[in-house]
Amino acid sequence: MISDAINNEQVEILLNDVLETHGYDFLAYSHASIKRRIIRLYGLDNFVSFAEFRYTVKTDKQYFKRFLEEITVNVTEMFRDPSFYKSLRNDVLPVLGTYPFIRIWVAGCSTGEEAYSLAIVLKELNLLNKSLIYATDINPSVLEKAKRGMFPLNYLKQYSENYLQSGGLKDFSTYYTANYSLAKFDESLNSKMIFSTHNLVSDHSFNEFQLILCRNVLIYFDKELQHKVFNLFDGSIEKLGYLALGSKESLEFWPKAKEYKRVKMEKIWRKL
Repeated sequence: MISDAINNEQVEILLNDVLETHGYDFLAYSHASIKRRIIRLYGLDNFVSFAEFRYTVKTDKQYFKRFLEEITVNVTEMFRDPSFYKSLRNDVLPVLGTYPFIRIWVAGCSTGEEAYSLAIVLKELNLLNKSLIYATDINPSVLEKAKRGMFPLNYLKQYSENYLQSGGLKDFSTYYTANYSLAKFDESLNSKMIFSTHNLVSDHSFNEFQLILCRNVLIYFDKELQHKVFNLFDGSIEKLGYLALGSKESLEFWPKAKEYKRVKMEKIWRKL
């Protein structure tokens, strides 16, 4: 059985190799989750032994790109959790609209759906022209996709429904042009985005933001690593700025949580 092919000790060896050779630290990620993804990849690519798999991950740069793409989770959609975007639209962005300029960090942006959703809301509130969205991810190949702003056309029905439920004001199709099997989003949206690689585990703060979104990334980290990332965000959020997390994530057990106040029922906190 494939599940017997790689044990916990071998996962640890592989992750140490990845850190030493490529500089990516996955050691504090949820062990069960990352082991599952490693075993899946091992089976998909038909390696005959762990030694061969380990050697390939260490020495083949092209294969390592594939490893990175499979190990990092890239499940996302536009206007995911519509009530969250409704709260951004009604409770958060109008407050930030009183600022002369709005800097937003979408951490773990994956293929960019969240950044484009945010840009659409900003545009509808007439705030996009004075905003800048920094969209970062550990994985360079998903960032390339995000920059292109092209998504499969068959996803657009769901995205459109999410958009309307989130309080969208227009016909969603005004934001993209259909091109064969892909929808290309308006370049006025990504003209206000900066895409860059950033590793939440090992990289530092790079600006001061009024809003940070990091949704459905921290569920793959252990508690200690989550707290390390919260400290990174805390050092990157302006006083009275906002931090938004995913539906299964919380500041609850973080020592500095009392310095943040929850905004209504959504997973959004304001720094006091």
